[in-house]
Amino acid sequence: MKSSAFLEEFFQLKEHGTSVKKEALAGMTTFMTMAYIIFVNPDLLKQGGMNSAGALFDDALIYTSVNDPVVAAVVTVTILAAAVATLMMGLLTNYPFALASGMGLNAFFAFTLAPEYGWQAALGAVFISGVVFFLLTTAGWITIIERGIPPNLKNATAAGIGLFIALIGFSNSGMIVSDPNTLVAPGSFGDPGTLLAVGGLLFTAALMSLNIRGALLIGILTTAVAANLFGIITPPRQLSDLVSLPASIAPIALELDLRGALNMGILAIFALLFVDIFDSMGTLVGTGQRAGLLDENGSLPKIRNAMFADSGSSILGSLLGTSTVTTYVESTTGIAEGGRTGLTSIFVGLFFLLTLFLTPLTGFVPTQATAPALIIVGSMMMGSVSNIKFNDFTEAFPAFVTIAFMPFAFSISEGIAAGFITYPLVKVLAGRHQEVHWIMYPLVIISIIHFWA
Repeated sequence: MKSSAFLEEFFQLKEHGTSVKKEALAGMTTFMTMAYIIFVNPDLLKQGGMNSAGALFDDALIYTSVNDPVVAAVVTVTILAAAVATLMMGLLTNYPFALASGMGLNAFFAFTLAPEYGWQAALGAVFISGVVFFLLTTAGWITIIERGIPPNLKNATAAGIGLFIALIGFSNSGMIVSDPNTLVAPGSFGDPGTLLAVGGLLFTAALMSLNIRGALLIGILTTAVAANLFGIITPPRQLSDLVSLPASIAPIALELDLRGALNMGILAIFALLFVDIFDSMGTLVGTGQRAGLLDENGSLPKIRNAMFADSGSSILGSLLGTSTVTTYVESTTGIAEGGRTGLTSIFVGLFFLLTLFLTPLTGFVPTQATAPALIIVGSMMMGSVSNIKFNDFTEAFPAFVTIAFMPFAFSISEGIAAGFITYPLVKVLAGRHQEVHWIMYPLVIISIIHFWA
C-alpha cells in the first residue's frame, strides 16, 4: 500500500473531506502560528532560574542559550515536548490539535513557583498536577469539576493571566521598571534595548492587525535581526551559530523534585491543574466547533482521549524538563486552512522536530525580542473579560478580585485563591447560596489555608 493511501485510510481523510496536501498545509500554518514558543518558553524559564548560575529575573537576562547548557537543554526540551505531545494527540484522537508549553502556565512556573521553591520542585509540581489530571480523566470526574467552577471565574482567570503575562513582557522590554515611590514607573525609552522592544511591539501589532499568519514568530525573528544589526547583541559569525545537533537534555531531564513540590501546598499545585484543565477543555471544545467535530449535543466525541493526551503530555514535559504542556488555541489557524484530522497534528509535530537542528538560533534572540509576544498574547487573553457579567455585582466583584490579584500580587495562584474565597462569600451574603456549587466550599477552605500558610 502506498504511503498516501495508508495515510488516507488511517486518518480517514475522505470521510473528513480533506487530503494529505490539505493536512500538510494546515500543519505548516498551525506550526507557524505557535512556533514562537520555541523562543518565548526558554526565555521565561531561564528567568526563573533554569540557567547554569541559577540566576533569577534581571540577572538572568544576560544569559543566552549559546553557551549555557541548561538554557540550551530547555530549548531542546521545549521543542521535543511540543513535537511528541502533538504527535500523541494526532494518533490518539485523529483531531487536528497541537500542544506545547502553555503560555501563562510557564510564567506561573518561572515567576511564582521556581523563585520560591526552585525549578526542580516546580517541575515536580507540574508532574503531580499532570498525574492528578490523568486520574481525574480516568475516573470521569473532569465534567463535575468543570461544571462546579463558575464561568465568570474561568473567564477572570484567563484575563488575569493575560495581565500577568503582559506585565512580564513590559518589564522584560524595559518599558516598565520598579520604583520605590510609585511601585512601578515608565522605563528609559532612550535605551537601545527598550527602543528595540517598542519597535518590535509596534511591528508585531501591525502584523496581527493585518491577520498575517505567524505574526508573533515573524515579529520575534525580525526584532532579533534588528538587535543583531544594531549591535544590541553579538550577531552569529559562522554556520554552527545557527545550525547544529540538538543540545543535550541531561542537565534538566528527570531532575524534578517531588518532595519539594509537596512542600508548596495544595493550592499551588491545584492552580496548575485548574488552569490546565479549563484551558484545555475550552480550547478543545472551541477548536472542535471550528472544525465541525462536535456532535449533536455540542460535545467533542473523543474528548476523553484528548484529555489523556493533554495530561500525559504534562507528565512527559515535567520528566523532560519543561513547564505544563497543553493544547494550543493556535490550532484553529490550521483548521481554518482545512485541517480536519490528526494528520495535521502529525505534520505539526514533524515541523517541530525539524527545528531541533536550529536551536542555536535562540541564542541570538534577546529578551527584548520576545517581550512583544508576551504583551500581545496577554492582550488577547484579556478578551475573556467581555464574557464576564459585570452587571451582577456578585459575579463582577469576585471576577475583578481574581483579575487584579494576579498582576498586583504577582502570582497566579494568589488570584485564583482570592476569587475562590470571594465568590461564595458574596453569593451567600446576597442570599443566593443556591447558585454556589458544592465543590466551591472545599476550594474556599484550601484557599484560606493557602493565604494563612
